[in-house]
Amino acid sequence: MQISIHRQFFKYTFPTVLAMLVSGFYQVVDGIFIGRFVGADGLAGINVAWPVIGSVLAIGMMVGVGTGALISIRQGQQDSKGAKQVLSTGLLLLALLMPVIASALYWLSDDFLRWQGVEERVLELGLQYLEVLVLACVFTLGSIAMPFLLRNDNSPSLATSLMIAGALLNILFDYVFIAFLGWELTGAAIATGLAQMFVSLVGVFYFFSHKATLRLRLSEFSPKLYLAPKIVNIGFASFFMYAYGALMIAVHNSLFSHYGDQMVIGAYAILGYIVTVYYLIAEGIANGMQPLVSYNHGANHQENVRKLLKMAMISTVAIGLGSVCLLNVFPKEFVSVFNHTNELLIENAIIGIRLHLFALAFDGFLVVVAAYYQAINKGSKAMFVTVGNMLIQLPFLYIMPKLIGMTGIWIAYPLSNITLSLFVVGMLAKDIRDDRTRRKEQFLSQ
Repeated sequence: MQISIHRQFFKYTFPTVLAMLVSGFYQVVDGIFIGRFVGADGLAGINVAWPVIGSVLAIGMMVGVGTGALISIRQGQQDSKGAKQVLSTGLLLLALLMPVIASALYWLSDDFLRWQGVEERVLELGLQYLEVLVLACVFTLGSIAMPFLLRNDNSPSLATSLMIAGALLNILFDYVFIAFLGWELTGAAIATGLAQMFVSLVGVFYFFSHKATLRLRLSEFSPKLYLAPKIVNIGFASFFMYAYGALMIAVHNSLFSHYGDQMVIGAYAILGYIVTVYYLIAEGIANGMQPLVSYNHGANHQENVRKLLKMAMISTVAIGLGSVCLLNVFPKEFVSVFNHTNELLIENAIIGIRLHLFALAFDGFLVVVAAYYQAINKGSKAMFVTVGNMLIQLPFLYIMPKLIGMTGIWIAYPLSNITLSLFVVGMLAKDIRDDRTRRKEQFLSQ
């Protein structure tokens, strides 16, 4: 008996959302330990390091999403050999990118942190984290890409279990290195790196085991470099989603340094951790939808594609609206998870919640739309959604602080999300309408 598309959606999205939430512990747990044991300077330090970390994650996301989507399309076309070639190429691409990223981190990290306007203690703490990331970046790449590859190998539960195990290791190492040994951000980086190493290595070993649907053997490890541009093209929107987020954090940090002080950067870091929870839910729904949409698109089951998009959209927006309500009713309780002693830090974070996060649901909407276009192999439109947010937000960030100071920095992000969403709704509605018209014409012509 064939499983309904609705049950398939929840079968894939629930473990995917859980996996994404667990993976977010790499960031959120770090923030809790840093906020409580290092303080506001530590939060500011990790926040100015985050744009660099986010850029590395963006590359891993690009390879993971691009490889996973192309695997699902090949499987939908009943091309098992082609799917294995895609997987081999994706794994090789991760390995080839590692030395390039490590070199860039080594030479550019210091200058990039200074560009954000930080100095002395906050600069020192930020560099602590990035010095470890230079050595651990291969595992950072692997840990973000591996869950996508496992899910597209019909193993969403394994992907979830692996991320849970990695997160638990991260919590344990955070306690040892930050709370017990007092290694500050060096400890946070080592803890995260060790957990990511575990996830990466177990994921690679899985694909060479008998449990993998797309089992690889050394004799069958057959990467095809001509597939690399296709992987990058499909995953490029995901790269920009993370890279855009990293750039926006850096720009915000620079503006907060100019119009305020490093305490505000610490408050902004707390908001980042809070937003991460919702963003991971939205990303989990979108990525859980992706293999199903890619498969049904490859099999030309367009009605299922539209149902999947509708379910993902409703789920993401509803959770976003609920999150905004909770944050505005209990702002101090959420902020105090990260620091409950620094009243100035708490006050600035609550102001940020009121002004910066009221349009959170629009962000989830854009994540789902970008993932949908990626899944149906329309990378250029996915790119428009992602890059469009950056291009719209930058003018807001340039103009609003000049008009109303610090408040303008806080509200630039939600205003740009609302503006872009209005454009995207029109584009998506037109594409769905055109597809229905095309299918109707094809039916009548038969």
